[in-house]
Amino acid sequence: MQSWKHLGRAILATIASLSLCAPASAMRVSPMVIEMESRGSDSVARVEVQNVNEGNLAFEARILRMEIDESGKIVETPADDQFLVFPPQGVLPAGGRQVVRLQWVGDPTLAASQAYYVSINQLPVKLAPGTTESVAAQVQVLYHMRALAVVAPPGAKPDVETTLVRSVLVELPTKEGEEARPPVNVVEIRLKNSGRRHAMMSNFGWRLEGFDANGDPLRVDVSAEELNQAVGTGYVPALGERTFLLPVSGFGPQPMRLLFTQ
Repeated sequence: MQSWKHLGRAILATIASLSLCAPASAMRVSPMVIEMESRGSDSVARVEVQNVNEGNLAFEARILRMEIDESGKIVETPADDQFLVFPPQGVLPAGGRQVVRLQWVGDPTLAASQAYYVSINQLPVKLAPGTTESVAAQVQVLYHMRALAVVAPPGAKPDVETTLVRSVLVELPTKEGEEARPPVNVVEIRLKNSGRRHAMMSNFGWRLEGFDANGDPLRVDVSAEELNQAVGTGYVPALGERTFLLPVSGFGPQPMRLLFTQ
């Protein structure tokens, strides 16, 4: 069994996607992933905003519909009319917290899950008289943080299957003036969700089984924590597909398989 610990960090940094990490300063938003239903008690959720600045933090909450294709490309459209948000704006003192309540007011009979971003946007605060900092410097430190909110029909379930798993070579991007780097070996995985509910596949461990370049058996176990670093939530939309690249090297061209573990 090959250990994940020996995989290249450069590969991981290059192909990580849909990562939901909070900045280290200004404000914190929790939770970063929210699962709701289109009716019933789970049609209401809460997000906490915390000010970790030394000064006041003014913010607003906005909603964006998030649609993602197989390759991970995201298209966003405004969707404030799909949720009742209270309070939609606020001002927090240093160390202050505010719970923002979300209530789904869209179609209660959704056919399948829909995904949204709850965007918490820091707003500029008017400087107090006598403050020497410039407005331009203040604008430079504004943060916009997003939580992923997915609304599903009650009782709907995901139905995920693996349609492709193979070892491939990918080119690493280079900055202007840098020499081209040799391609790296990764594992390409395509998942298909035939269910009416989305799936967060990073909630599971992934086990890759196959053979190395010499034809010897090879197994790599990737934990949920490691997956979050590589593919974020591993979000697969309802009635949709996603392709992921995992920074796992060592597999040869022989057939492989992917197993999900708890």
